[in-house]
Amino acid sequence: MNGSLGRQLASKWIKTNALLANPYVARHIPPSRLFNRENLRRMVAIHGMVVLKPVRGAGGHGLMKVTAGGGRYSLKHKSQTRSFGSLSGLIRAVDATRRGRPYLIQKGIHLATVSGRPIDYRVKYVKAGGTWAYRSMVGRIARRGLFVTNLCRGGTMVTAAQGIRRSLSQRAVGRKKQEMRNLTKISTSLLESRFPGIGQLGFDYGIDRRGHVWMLEVNTRPQ
Repeated sequence: MNGSLGRQLASKWIKTNALLANPYVARHIPPSRLFNRENLRRMVAIHGMVVLKPVRGAGGHGLMKVTAGGGRYSLKHKSQTRSFGSLSGLIRAVDATRRGRPYLIQKGIHLATVSGRPIDYRVKYVKAGGTWAYRSMVGRIARRGLFVTNLCRGGTMVTAAQGIRRSLSQRAVGRKKQEMRNLTKISTSLLESRFPGIGQLGFDYGIDRRGHVWMLEVNTRPQ
């Protein structure tokens, strides 16, 4: 544990399962499974689009997106997209990128967009003097041609209000910001009760085209 940063929790899987204990929060977490061949087959069959992410990792490193349609599979990694006619071919390509690392499979979210580019939101919540406080809430617009929004991957930062207004509507701004704050507060209580010692959290939220807020990830060492 680092005294200035608080307790670190690297595993996305552990954090996800802790948050699923609350029915309200669970409605905002995309269905997720640990990666294996059968789970990938099932998740793609059910959802049509999934995102693969390292169980331990940050900054959008190693993220892949799989979509299925017309009897083929499409795999996007960074700016490269490849197509496969079989699940076996897709798995071989995924494994080449995974390099043996454990991965999660998460239902893909059709995020609202700004000029055709996906946008998500980072809420930073920090404990200081025994009290949790919001440090920032910003939108991150993906670089054209990418599906990851991370600033280190060329994403563009805007205020949360600007992002919501440009991707949904002006009247949605206050409501969606409050929804993200509520989820952040409840989720922090859950995580702190399960993992005492955490001191800062970065919540990544996506809002889909219908306006539903999804909690995509929680980081204990937010950038």
